[in-house]
Amino acid sequence: MAAAATSAMGDSLKPKSMVRAKRWDDEVENAFRFQAAGYRDELEYQIINRSEAEKWPCSGYVKKLQRKDGTFYYYNRARECQDKEVHKIKLYKY
Repeated sequence: MAAAATSAMGDSLKPKSMVRAKRWDDEVENAFRFQAAGYRDELEYQIINRSEAEKWPCSGYVKKLQRKDGTFYYYNRARECQDKEVHKIKLYKY
């Protein structure tokens, strides 16, 4: 039952467009972290997990994410998205 509710909520919040990142910035860094954990973006993470992502207070980057299989990804305070990975990151517009 909960899965159906989550699916219905997710269907109503589909992105209207998507662009690939051209250069690195804070938004791209956080998108990289969510996408590495298997989520489209922060909104999808909040809908599925019903919680906010834990973030580093100094940088605002995501600190810890729970994957869909229940395991966790932990990230450093510093940049983790390398320049060669930037073009793979998808940025969604709603």
